[in-house]
Amino acid sequence: MYRRGITTIIALALAGCSGTAFDRSALQTGPSAYAMIDADASAQPAAYRIGLLDKLDVIVFQEPELSVRGVEVDPTGKIAMPLIGDVVAEGKTGPELSAVVAKRYAERILENPQVTVSVAESISRKVVVQGEVAQPGVFDMKGATTLLEAIALAKGETRVAAMRDVAVFRTIDGKRNGALFDVAAIRRGEAADPMLQGRDTVIVGISRTKNAWRDVLATAPFLAVFRPLGY
Repeated sequence: MYRRGITTIIALALAGCSGTAFDRSALQTGPSAYAMIDADASAQPAAYRIGLLDKLDVIVFQEPELSVRGVEVDPTGKIAMPLIGDVVAEGKTGPELSAVVAKRYAERILENPQVTVSVAESISRKVVVQGEVAQPGVFDMKGATTLLEAIALAKGETRVAAMRDVAVFRTIDGKRNGALFDVAAIRRGEAADPMLQGRDTVIVGISRTKNAWRDVLATAPFLAVFRPLGY
């Protein structure tokens, strides 16, 4: 009776598992998955262009009263600078915006100003990590970020994660595309670690078998009631 009880509960746990958190059949796999990621990456501009709600550090050399840190690009694409007012930032690279700000200050109050612009926080350089990870959330991508690094940002996978079923979703030409990667093989060095882009979404699937055993172990106190009946 006791053994039959365990078998029954395991079967019910397996039947009740939801599987992965996405439709696996709709995703690119194997070489096609890497082709999707690589083809789109090669089409991206090399220089980062400032986007709405990005936060910038604009430093005017030896002019602390004119320098600003963490200034946000407003919904109209502009930043507010001391004495010269609003400056269009959206769509420009850091050097391009530096040149515009320097020119505006040169026209107003400074002789040969030296201006540097850096992105302190980028809304468009964030990655979403969901599913079976320790701390799901939205994370800043500081420089080039791989799939393994994105999972590390979320403090790694849970005990029931299916590391052969890790999906990356990306919007390309207005269409949402998905690719499935075997992270276990990537960690063994048997597959490449794909590069991610800002606004990618990573979803770590759930292992049916691991999840079933977790449910069985959680019912361990309940299973004890079978002992008097079986022995």
